[in-house]
Amino acid sequence: MVQTVNVKKGLNIKLQGLAEKVLSKCSTPESYAVKPTDFYGITPKMLVDEGGSVKAGAPLFCDKNRPEIVFVSPVAGTLTAINRGERRKILEVVVTPAEENDAIRHVVPDLTSASREELVKFMLQSGVWPFFKQRPYNIVANPKATPKAIFISGFDSAPIAADADFLVNGEAANFQKGLDVLKKLTSGKVHLGLCADYPANNAFERAKGVEITRYKGPHPAGNVGVHIHKLDPVNKGEIVWTMNPQHVVILGRLFETGIYDPSKVVALVGAEVKKPRYYRMIAGAKLSGLSEFTYTGKNPRVISGNVLTGTKVGIDGYLGFYDNEVAVITEGNHHEMLGWAMPRFNKFSMSHTYFSWLFPDKRYNLDTNLNGGRRAFVLSGEYGKVLPMDILPVYLLKAILANDIDKMEQLGIYEVVEEDLALCEFVCTSKIDVQEILRTGINAMIAEMG
Repeated sequence: MVQTVNVKKGLNIKLQGLAEKVLSKCSTPESYAVKPTDFYGITPKMLVDEGGSVKAGAPLFCDKNRPEIVFVSPVAGTLTAINRGERRKILEVVVTPAEENDAIRHVVPDLTSASREELVKFMLQSGVWPFFKQRPYNIVANPKATPKAIFISGFDSAPIAADADFLVNGEAANFQKGLDVLKKLTSGKVHLGLCADYPANNAFERAKGVEITRYKGPHPAGNVGVHIHKLDPVNKGEIVWTMNPQHVVILGRLFETGIYDPSKVVALVGAEVKKPRYYRMIAGAKLSGLSEFTYTGKNPRVISGNVLTGTKVGIDGYLGFYDNEVAVITEGNHHEMLGWAMPRFNKFSMSHTYFSWLFPDKRYNLDTNLNGGRRAFVLSGEYGKVLPMDILPVYLLKAILANDIDKMEQLGIYEVVEEDLALCEFVCTSKIDVQEILRTGINAMIAEMG
């Protein structure tokens, strides 16, 4: 019998610009980029020089501390730029595509007879290993470790998020093949979380060899961190792996064809988009290939990822490695007379400051204004209303600011990553950069604990 978990705490932010379920074509991007900044805990070591030719699936760089983990080119072409930031930190490795997308073809091990070590070695060499993310810390998984469980969320409850059912439409065979691989990598269960409000895609509903659990409630009900917390919490010394459904499809595709093919369906969403809809793209594609942007505002903000946790990249930026959507919303670079004191009907608020509570089904065009200035922590209790986990987020953040490792452990830092506290940042009366502080604490834990 399928278990249903009720998530009572959280918040649904209804924004304009939800993608229509239409799959469109975009123009061929002029370049692609693999960004080391997408991978927490990775120190890149280049394996190809500028001007070098690469095939699709050829290694571009590896992790300096774990050289067996390689990051490969999404397409065949020429490595035309290694863009660097402060202190020569590598930000982007840019590949200009060739006319023919010549790909490396790997010899696929027999899934029924291959050992776990052989499968891991194959996935490391082929470039799919970075799709595995590890809790705690949300870093690229350690190939030498065995997770106690693997979690996949089959729905996304974030504002105007991509519909996971549409993303895997027609990919049931590859998704199942990917699940078959995952089952051989853990000593525990492979968990698949689905939304209890509607029937899921057949790829999810008919999945074999997984433990299906349904979740009912507001965002962050779709976050894999909530699923882990409810079913199998991460304690000190324990490891859980997570994976995105489309990455499970890419993994299955590799085992079917022997080719690394990171193509996926991406949602273009937001109030600043003419026709919000879906596009088939390759991970790392330059976003200028999307022709559906509109500039109804003076300065739209282009985000790779969702509006709560994504990265501001601009129209000439690149699609993030883990991202399934591109959001375009209004930049909040203007002053509002009297601010919150005005009786606003087109602004959303969790409290009764605005009148949005009278219109629960209304969708809003929200900009990026903070609607207030940063100040010291105000103990308003707002965090606890949107975080369905048994932790004390304000005290955890204060422990991080004090760099108190013992307190961080006691207050549950092993269980949370940025997306789990994103709503806390949204509702924060003090305008605290919650996600940034949490990542600082996680980095401190990695440095301290190894």
